[in-house]
Amino acid sequence: MALAAPAAKALAAANPPVILVLGDSLSAEYGIARGSGWVALLQHKLADEKIAAQVANASISGDTTSGGRARLPALLKKHHPAVVVIELGGNDALRGLPLAMTEANLNAMTQAAQQAGAKVLLAGMQLPPNYGAQYGQRFEALFAQVAQAHQAALVPFLLKGVADGPDPTRLFQPDRIHPVAAAHPIILGNVWPTLKTLLP
Repeated sequence: MALAAPAAKALAAANPPVILVLGDSLSAEYGIARGSGWVALLQHKLADEKIAAQVANASISGDTTSGGRARLPALLKKHHPAVVVIELGGNDALRGLPLAMTEANLNAMTQAAQQAGAKVLLAGMQLPPNYGAQYGQRFEALFAQVAQAHQAALVPFLLKGVADGPDPTRLFQPDRIHPVAAAHPIILGNVWPTLKTLLP
């Protein structure tokens, strides 16, 4: 028994837990230099905090919850993640897809990740007011509803401090959809406090 603890530590060091990020362009470094997005910054943060964990970024620009749901089983099998961060849904709303479908996909992904032994963090999103107050409110509420239903962790608004400031265009690229590199440390700051509590 005395030898078991060092052996376990050595095994953990050789096989660090994986944080799988399943996202869209907000996590795929769209329009910014490689290595400057919040997911890349997360790996540096883990090193700074001396937390032995690896980040697997499976984010694809333009992806929807349907795309993420289709891709997730293979990713779970490949990475065996300890934590899955689901950052999807924004493209569903931009395309006007049914909210019920988005909710069903988020539920399915959360459940699949948990059944595979991972903890789940949902990254919530909000819509610009031009999409209509009712649609925007219902969309925003989806993330909390799914998180509550599965007792998953939630970051209520991934772009807090980026999209809701006095000059929201300042931290966005000319398309006014994708944040500039300077916004990504803020995004990581929104994710990190909750994510840290899920790490083994």
